[in-house]
Amino acid sequence: MKKIVTLVSMVLMGLTAKAQDSTQGLKGAWFATSQFGYQQTKSGEIKGTSISVLPIVGTFVTPSVAVGAGIGYINIKSDGYSTGSPDIKTLAKTDLFVFQPLVRKYWNVAGSLYFFGQAAIPVITGKEKESNLKVNQVGLSVSGGLDYFVTKNFSVEFSYDLANFTSTTLKPENGEKTTVTNFGLAHVANVDSYYNTALGGSNPNLTSPISVGFKFIF
Repeated sequence: MKKIVTLVSMVLMGLTAKAQDSTQGLKGAWFATSQFGYQQTKSGEIKGTSISVLPIVGTFVTPSVAVGAGIGYINIKSDGYSTGSPDIKTLAKTDLFVFQPLVRKYWNVAGSLYFFGQAAIPVITGKEKESNLKVNQVGLSVSGGLDYFVTKNFSVEFSYDLANFTSTTLKPENGEKTTVTNFGLAHVANVDSYYNTALGGSNPNLTSPISVGFKFIF
């Protein structure tokens, strides 16, 4: 039993050492990751879901600072029966495309576990299918996350939005456009009534607050 415990400890120490080595001298290394987010809201009989997929490619400009960009997709869907009109079924489907340049700074927590801070400028555009409502948003978001290096070329990361500022323009097919400006800390924010109705109950910043991903370094 002692031999088995010793062997397992040696393997874990080896993985940790490789992960530590991998995060030092990373200047010039490239990485590829894909973040996945999911959010669900429910108001009365109306349920809304938001799913985001954001592939990201970047490079380390110093051993602990990386820059990159993501190009992805967000799908927002809301359906159910309004409490005000229980006989009328509501339906909203929104498809959005995302372009997001970003910069990250890494700090070692312990062994192969790292904390990172990220600043990003997401640009989101698309439309709501049922009403043909056009959506355009530009923002600034600050998030924090944890990155665990399983090996020197592979890690698992988790991130959460800490603060965000967004400016969103909604343009109906027949009507005047509406601009919604929002600032939120850790997704504690008021939802503009017009915005909430137009997109079927989605969050003001369109994106999910929590995301997970897998990163490959090469």
